[in-house]
Amino acid sequence: MAEHDAESNGELEGHEEATHDLQSLLVNVGRDFLVRNTGDQVKISHLDGKIVGLYFSASWCGPCQRFTPKLIETYNELSSKNGNFEIVFVSADEDEESFTHYFSKMPWFAIPFSDSDIRDRLNELFDVGGIPYLVIFDVNGKVLTSEGVQVVRDYGSNGYPFTDERIEKLKEEEEAAKQNQTLRSLLVTSSRDFVISKDGNKVPVSELEGKIVGIYFSVSSFSSCSEFAKSLAEMYLKLKENGENFEVILVSLDDEESSYEQGFADMPWLAIPYKDKICDKLVRYFELASIPTLVIIGSDGKTLNSNVAELIEEHGIEAYPFSPEKLEEIAEKEKAKRGAQTLESLLASGERDYVIGKGDITVPVAELVGKNILLYFSAHWCPPCRMFLPKLIEAYHKIKEKDDAFEIIFVSSDHDESSFHEFFSEMPWLALPFGDERKKFLSRTFKIYGIPSLVAIGPTGKTVTTEARELVRTHGVAAYPFTEEHIQELEAEIEEMAKDWPEKLKHKLHEQHELVKSRRRGYICDACNEEASGWSFYCDDCDFDLHPKCALNDDKEANGVGDSHSDGPSEEQRENGKEGYICDGEVCYKA
Repeated sequence: MAEHDAESNGELEGHEEATHDLQSLLVNVGRDFLVRNTGDQVKISHLDGKIVGLYFSASWCGPCQRFTPKLIETYNELSSKNGNFEIVFVSADEDEESFTHYFSKMPWFAIPFSDSDIRDRLNELFDVGGIPYLVIFDVNGKVLTSEGVQVVRDYGSNGYPFTDERIEKLKEEEEAAKQNQTLRSLLVTSSRDFVISKDGNKVPVSELEGKIVGIYFSVSSFSSCSEFAKSLAEMYLKLKENGENFEVILVSLDDEESSYEQGFADMPWLAIPYKDKICDKLVRYFELASIPTLVIIGSDGKTLNSNVAELIEEHGIEAYPFSPEKLEEIAEKEKAKRGAQTLESLLASGERDYVIGKGDITVPVAELVGKNILLYFSAHWCPPCRMFLPKLIEAYHKIKEKDDAFEIIFVSSDHDESSFHEFFSEMPWLALPFGDERKKFLSRTFKIYGIPSLVAIGPTGKTVTTEARELVRTHGVAAYPFTEEHIQELEAEIEEMAKDWPEKLKHKLHEQHELVKSRRRGYICDACNEEASGWSFYCDDCDFDLHPKCALNDDKEANGVGDSHSDGPSEEQRENGKEGYICDGEVCYKA
């Protein structure tokens, strides 16, 4: 990297401290200009005296496609105010046609697609590990922030001029607003003091003051939001019939206005207008972590609960008015329910008092009472599930050899019956029938937010652990029967074994550095390519792992230190991005 640093002052390892000559950074032999999407050339000197953002992005990158409109909005607002902010697009597209089509939507400049040398150099210089990525410089070329994407997401044009002082002031203002929160401070802007009904009528926010208000974050295309909206609508209409002072305000995170309108049309409550600026502010303000989310604002305008979506799905109108006293009452009922839990209360529902085996034979739940049961939440479309299945099958057969009072029940999240049957055909255990309503109940009961998941149920029907998948990953068959006491004994044995292992060692597969005995939550052994967790001999510099059995040249399966599984980048994630990248959430990472 040093060869690219000649025209920069400061250390690149601390980008925030570095100062650069943008002319030297962007110019190349035979080119001293940037281009517009019209093909016009603009001298690089046009950037002199301006705050400049280098925008690393690509048309194939989903997170980039979602962020670019926000950046365009910010750019246009600043251009209309002072014109002292410019952006230079640094493309990661693989062909000129894709570059041209993507750039046609952008109102700023770009490095010509043909100049791959400069684009590659900038990627290396600023250590661009994922896109979208936005580096912002002040008028003297000093890096103001390399986290421009997050700054623009959070503050838009209000973040200008993007200095630490400006961002700190905005954060202080937000904190002060939280201390003095009212319904108006949450929902009203300088240009809007109303929300809207689905027939287009404007409802003043002042009419909602004094009510309990639910702020509902949703994406209409998400099935989880569609399902929750049904439960919320049922509760909402009952509360209205009962004369309760309760209202819901939709904050749609839909990308398309048609999706917003279609989703809102089926809802009986009010909404923030589509793409209103306050939507992004509310996402940040409430530190939105998942959707659907329903934030409850009390009659005094203060936040009563940051998310009651799960409460409504499980308890409906009984959760209202979501006060601490009501939540404590619900918690006591749940505690009593868990104390009375049996296998039949979990798996038997009306006439559905059976599970199925191969050939669609039915097995009464009553025949499973008294056994150790694993509920295996999984799906054929899920790459980590397919990756985990062989190890689970291996553990199943070994456990069955020593204890026949053990069974696994597959709880499918497959989208179609053929996928369910194809996946189930690989499994030697039982299953809930495809599309069985008990799946929703079990997912809510055990709070299944991701798959694969394993829940262990003991012989009494009580829950032993909801973390059985991690135990199988870490300890393999030795984890059985998954009780806390057994796991504590097992881990004590492992710790005792680990005392005899060297703290550091050299290995022929990684001769350049010593490997350090380390605790690792999840990794792939670079020798046997098996997934593992727990102890590893690890090189932090190279991110190189060896499982103890490989590092110590022990071909025998270590008792309890064993084979395991971790998700890693899924095939599905890889398919969402270009070769060499993994798209995950809001960023496409270099693989």
